[in-house]
Amino acid sequence: MQQGPLTAEELEWLDNILAQYGTDDAVLDASELDGLLTALLSSPEPVSDERLQAIIWGGENNLPLWNETDQQRFTELVTQHQNDIAERLKEYPEQFEPLFGTSSEEDLEVTIVEEWCIGYMKGVALSDWSALPDHLQPALHAIALHGKEEHFSELEKMTAEEFEQSVEAISHAALELAGNWPLH
Repeated sequence: MQQGPLTAEELEWLDNILAQYGTDDAVLDASELDGLLTALLSSPEPVSDERLQAIIWGGENNLPLWNETDQQRFTELVTQHQNDIAERLKEYPEQFEPLFGTSSEEDLEVTIVEEWCIGYMKGVALSDWSALPDHLQPALHAIALHGKEEHFSELEKMTAEEFEQSVEAISHAALELAGNWPLH
């Protein structure tokens, strides 16, 4: 298996596979997968590979019926990506950067953080984070703000500057949260 970050082609392949086999409850794209994996690495307890696959595909009954080659490549790329995230969180935090999506609107490139944050919050939901210290609650809220529908009304009330600050806080929040428990 290769090491290091995935290439643009590998990320695009993951996006295509997630779109091809995904359900309404499945992980939407590589950005959401990145958020999910980041949360799982930062969580208080490890999650089994079987449970991870069920979460990625939206439940045990939604696991893809695919050929062995695609299944093996998918598993290898997810593992490589997870290892790369873990290495950055632990050894090279200055290189950690969430894999946010982008979209072009009126000749402007817009950063889309929601999928990453939704993935992160899916990962949080898999473990008991109730022991998270009070001083780290704002970090979790910085991600939940963009990753849980119940907080979207707060986003709508923000000025453009406040919204941009909330986006900039996500990466720092993920790093803070990753430092609380041993990485898995």
